[in-house]
Amino acid sequence: MTTPKPRRLFGTDGVRGAAGHFPLDAATVRIIGASLAAHLEERTGQAPLIIVGRDTRESGPWLEAALIEGAVTAGAQCQSAGVITTPGVAFLARELEAAAGVVISASHNPYEDNGVKIFAPSGRKLDDETERLIERDIFNESTSQQSSSQSPLPARADQSQELQKRYLKFLETEIGAGLDLTGQTLVVDTANGAASQFAPQLFADLGARVIAINDQPDGKNINLNCGSLHIESLQQEVTAAGATLGVAFDGDADRALFVDANGQFVDGDATLWVLANYLDARRELNEKLVVATVMSNIGLELALRSRGLKLLRTDVGDKYVLEELLRTGASLGGEQSGHIIFPSVSLAGDGMITTLSLLRAMASEGRSLDSLTKGFQRYPQILVNVKVREKRPFAEVAEIQDLAMTTESQLGDKGRLLLRYSGTEPLARIMIEGESQTEIEGYAASLATVIRETLA
Repeated sequence: MTTPKPRRLFGTDGVRGAAGHFPLDAATVRIIGASLAAHLEERTGQAPLIIVGRDTRESGPWLEAALIEGAVTAGAQCQSAGVITTPGVAFLARELEAAAGVVISASHNPYEDNGVKIFAPSGRKLDDETERLIERDIFNESTSQQSSSQSPLPARADQSQELQKRYLKFLETEIGAGLDLTGQTLVVDTANGAASQFAPQLFADLGARVIAINDQPDGKNINLNCGSLHIESLQQEVTAAGATLGVAFDGDADRALFVDANGQFVDGDATLWVLANYLDARRELNEKLVVATVMSNIGLELALRSRGLKLLRTDVGDKYVLEELLRTGASLGGEQSGHIIFPSVSLAGDGMITTLSLLRAMASEGRSLDSLTKGFQRYPQILVNVKVREKRPFAEVAEIQDLAMTTESQLGDKGRLLLRYSGTEPLARIMIEGESQTEIEGYAASLATVIRETLA
């Protein structure tokens, strides 16, 4: 096999790719485990404790085994939490004062993919410096024996039941303290993923009648026409059951999207709107500020402004949302995709914490989710991709810059233009929001034409 050229392997959410192929083959994942353990020991001067968990993909067990084998060989102590959510591992790493937590998961990707996410004991993603050191170690190793074959599970402490119970108890007794869901019917779509056992039990233990769907993982059906990427079946089930609320998780349950009692979809922007109002009414919305990304709808920004609240935007990625939350001291942030962060509780987004928080807001106000989302109006949006030959800064192309400024002037304060390049493809991305779908389609078409003429 040809040795890959050095490149960035860690993205904003760890290493991700096709399971069995570089860098998600057994040999490379063993190197990741060994490298992580070695650099943690260099930093602390003692053998590190690493908590490891995984989602329900069929590749999870042998990838977990490979990582643990590498880490143990390098002197680490490893405890396996088995199948558990990503935020569950982040919680355990903090709770047990481990040196790191590692999750084998590819989140909302199809089952053929997998990934390695690494958390510091604070719950934050692994720092860039250590990621670069691990990448260096990967590319310094021989890749001639990379293989997708399964590794035997090395000796390590399998305390999965104990660790899973510890996380569930935290959700029930700390996050869910005093929350009584008696009389409520919840439809829970676990995406055949890591929350398949946790979420139904959590809400049932708090008194709800739970209808669980897509909760029978078989290694290949994670995220398959279900979960946060496909809410149609959830909408149908909520209306058929007359449920109070429907919630859809992704494969590793770090995000949650909702359906109200009328079957209407409630995304991350609408969830932020409800939670911001709830926290602000209790003087718990620090700085009267909500942190979101450039992809959040302008309707959220205008709705918050109408209540005297501010929206601060970051680049796409929960990593950047968290950075701004910590920098500003804000108490609420998230993404349109349903990844919500409460830094006072956890530095990792947790779909079950988000759901409990939304249910608490509904209970406290004595109002339905449909009622609580009123005041938030989603503005029409259009997304257009244009294939380009080069990715010159838009500000350096006079024709693009002039038309962009004209478009922004025409949109005024009731619209928004975002021009950016894809990070992985030769594409310019045009996103426009405004009051009229017809108008923004015209603006987007004009910009696409100019981009093709100057950059294609």
